[in-house]
Amino acid sequence: MAEFYDARGNCYFVASPDEIRRFVEIPYTAVEAAQARAQWATRAIERICSRPNEAEGKRYLSDGLLVGPFPDGDALGLLIVNTDGTLAERSGNGLTIFSQFLSDSGQASGAFVVRIHHGRAPAAPVEARVEAAVREGRNGFWIDMGKPGFGPAAVGASPEHVGDSEFNGRATSRVFALEQVDASWSSSQFVNVGNPHCVTFLADPALLPSMEQLGSGEWKPRLTAIANSTQSEGERGAGRPCRNGINLQWAAVAGADRIAARVFERGEGPTLSSGSSATAVASAARWLGLVAGEAVNVVMPGGVAPIRFVESGGKMERAMLFGEAERTNPRR
Repeated sequence: MAEFYDARGNCYFVASPDEIRRFVEIPYTAVEAAQARAQWATRAIERICSRPNEAEGKRYLSDGLLVGPFPDGDALGLLIVNTDGTLAERSGNGLTIFSQFLSDSGQASGAFVVRIHHGRAPAAPVEARVEAAVREGRNGFWIDMGKPGFGPAAVGASPEHVGDSEFNGRATSRVFALEQVDASWSSSQFVNVGNPHCVTFLADPALLPSMEQLGSGEWKPRLTAIANSTQSEGERGAGRPCRNGINLQWAAVAGADRIAARVFERGEGPTLSSGSSATAVASAARWLGLVAGEAVNVVMPGGVAPIRFVESGGKMERAMLFGEAERTNPRR
């Protein structure tokens, strides 16, 4: 039976490949399963994640489905399935939940490597080193989110859909489609932390969009088109602004080591929290000189995500996310 976990309000079911095979065929290797996701992923989402009685306009009980572990050499193979049936390259909260599941089930402890297969050509699987840790008296995991990349080229943004801007005196990007939704969304920083992000900075936390606005009938379809790189609903891959889609965040400095943020995920929509989004927000803020310390707390409606940076010679080498999760029952 699939297990249900919560990490900062971001929830996933976790199911082994054998659990999925009870009702649909799925290949025995993570590589083949990722390549064949169109044949099983949507059915798995509907079978495991669907809400029996839709409430509050929500069709699903979770933000997605984690399938694993697959045997994968020196790593543990994982597929992260969005509720639209696509595969994600990385999820900080998903990795946290998967790590807690592995710990709870006795399949991993201490330090280990998770290899995420996503089937998006030509990118290779994404690896993350995970280490169990205690922070401020709480058990969790430090997750290596890798070395962030910055700028349009890092996320494959199409030049015809972006322009030049600045924030805090440093170069950023204008994303024309975002400006069409709200003219104040004119300074964005593209970040790649194993998956693509567009962080739009605002001058004050009070200017951040609310969860209600992000999920409104006016904004949600337009933001979905941007995040999923569609020209119109139902048309994928048009590349506006990025061919493989983009996760959207809005952020503002809330203190010397605090950044307030909102998240709209590719394939999901408005999200209470996101570990990879928090990593992107913190990395972008550090890149733009908005925060100076080696540790940043990203405050989202679902909770606070601690991020720390590993630097060498004054350059950012790694971004680390601390996550904790608990097994719970889905709210039906």
